[in-house]
Amino acid sequence: MRKSGLIVAALAALAAALMARAAEKPPVTPDEFFNSVSFHTVKIAPDGSAVVIETLRPDWSVNRYRKDLWLYRDSTATLVPLTRSGYDHDPEWSPDGRWIAFLSDRPASAPTSASAEADDPSPNDHEAKKEIGQLYVIPTDGGEAIALTHGDEGVHAFAWSEDSSALYYAARVPWTKERQEEHEKEWKDVIRFREQERGDVISRINLGAAVRGQAASGEAPENSSVVLPVASTPCRVKQMAVAPDGRRLAFLTESRSERQESLEPSGIFVIDLPGHEVRRVLHRPAFIDTIRWAMDSRHVFFSFLNGLVEGAYEDAQPKIYWVDSNASDSGAASPAGFLARWGASFTGAITDYGVLPGGELFAAGRVGTEVQPYTQSSATSRFEKAGASPGSYELLATALHSPRVAFVYSSLERSAEVYVADGADKIRDARPITNFNRVFTTRALPQGRTIQWTADDGTRVEGMLIYPPGEFVTKHLRTFTFIHGGPEDADGNHFEADWYQWAMLAATDGWLVFEPNYRGSIGYGDAFALGIIPHIVSRPGKDILEGLDELVRQGIADPDHLAVGGYSYGGYMTNWLITQTTRFKAAVSGAGAVEHVANWGNDDTTFDDAYFLGGLPWDTEANYNAEAAIWQFSKVTTPTHVVGGEDDIRVYVGEDYLLERALHTRGIPTSLLIFPGEGHDLDKNPWHGKIKVREELKWLDKYAR
Repeated sequence: MRKSGLIVAALAALAAALMARAAEKPPVTPDEFFNSVSFHTVKIAPDGSAVVIETLRPDWSVNRYRKDLWLYRDSTATLVPLTRSGYDHDPEWSPDGRWIAFLSDRPASAPTSASAEADDPSPNDHEAKKEIGQLYVIPTDGGEAIALTHGDEGVHAFAWSEDSSALYYAARVPWTKERQEEHEKEWKDVIRFREQERGDVISRINLGAAVRGQAASGEAPENSSVVLPVASTPCRVKQMAVAPDGRRLAFLTESRSERQESLEPSGIFVIDLPGHEVRRVLHRPAFIDTIRWAMDSRHVFFSFLNGLVEGAYEDAQPKIYWVDSNASDSGAASPAGFLARWGASFTGAITDYGVLPGGELFAAGRVGTEVQPYTQSSATSRFEKAGASPGSYELLATALHSPRVAFVYSSLERSAEVYVADGADKIRDARPITNFNRVFTTRALPQGRTIQWTADDGTRVEGMLIYPPGEFVTKHLRTFTFIHGGPEDADGNHFEADWYQWAMLAATDGWLVFEPNYRGSIGYGDAFALGIIPHIVSRPGKDILEGLDELVRQGIADPDHLAVGGYSYGGYMTNWLITQTTRFKAAVSGAGAVEHVANWGNDDTTFDDAYFLGGLPWDTEANYNAEAAIWQFSKVTTPTHVVGGEDDIRVYVGEDYLLERALHTRGIPTSLLIFPGEGHDLDKNPWHGKIKVREELKWLDKYAR
């Protein structure tokens, strides 16, 4: 009893201190929130002396997001723009550190370098041109970006040669002008759904000759002495990497359409340079992701999006393996030692990784609500947690010849920025090298903590509570249950500031935000992640409602002012939960299905949809029907706001129309917003995301205040 009293007193004292601190700062405004800068790529120079950073930020004047490259030099401790077109992404250092290659879908009129001054092209100029990513290089000591490729086929992936004299790149097999004209004459504007798909050709371009040729002609090279074909594949190349000794090129494939309809297209292949013969070194029941060569130039590291490398397909947590490139995968008959898992004793999810110059693994591992850095010296050694501050570590970058590392770090009360450390063992001493989101350091931010409860089957479940600024651990608050997507994701101790993760704005508006890491979330072990099969909404739905029951029981949540919402899988769950209870006074649902057959037929991750439901629609009809919210809409009373992207195929946009019609037919207050030109990620026009959240907050305040 005495110990419990001390804990309560300590929490009360902490809450009072936080309230006093919050009162000294103004709250975050919606404009500040939506002007936050996010990071998509961080790459450290081979000698560790510089970092190239890809940022994403809204450009409200031209209705699009800007993708820009920035260069930080340790010698001057300065961060300067490297490019200024607003269309540049996926940078990679040359091994000698003299060049940075990147992809860009910039219009011809865009500025070519950070020093160039030009007005941003109008959105109409760009809309008239297909977004085709071409390969560029820019010297790191200053100068203009140089286009190495051009034409109708965009570059899917690229990699530097080990001596920096050339680049390898993959693009769809091109058609001749005559073949293109013949096709247009026969088919006009008709889309031949599968018949038009083509595989990729991998080519090698001589950097010096290409740069000289463009300087002379002003155009990207076409000469066969500059660009040489290396190999071809019937699939799409997702990623490429050259071995440190330069003798092999590894590449990762996916389906030509990027639809996940089967496991067949996903594999790791190796070419013994200079090339032409392609060997498949790994093909397992998994959708593979992120390949990197080991320093021995023999093994290839890889992670996977979902699947299981050791046996039959399972959509478990992401893990890290390496494969011996000297052998070819023959399944169960593959030689001993052919394949090894790194971090085999780690029960969480490995969300990112890099390879240190000594061959060690540097990885980000999620356990519960924390994403922390880990290291491992060999496949059989311990997977050890590095000393680091609480929070989330992402976009890990390692140097080829230096122990220095770079990464993005954030926590609930610290906005995301890029940091550099002198080694993976010196994370605590890392220093920030960006300050894009400094406005948040001057604002009263919400505070948060974890909450745990026990589900009806005895499983321990966890989530986050995000309190309004100045109201940390206050009780009897109106509560917004905000459900993450995935389901292979988790909420936790990280900074959230975009249209998808807007708990900060909801909390600033006075809501206690409850973020449940329901069954299916990562960071809690494979069994927990797989615990939703085939009950893909009913099982996590129970977890969420039982968590909310616990908040009400403890007097934290006001039972008369409850709301629910989410996007993608969070939308699935929202649509299900309003059929299971009438306690929610308002709901906001985005890109969420209400049935599973039509969505299976239109989704680009069809394979996984069927896996979660235990089989194909005609084989497991009962599962598809039992987990479909539409059949239970006679019980719904919750006013529900709905949003969706016009071109969404991750969650078929028809599901949003179906949801709205069901609500409208039953006379339940509803509103449907469709964002033109947007897919699932709402990444075309920043106004769409801003309007989405603006209207969702209005809806919550109208019906659940």
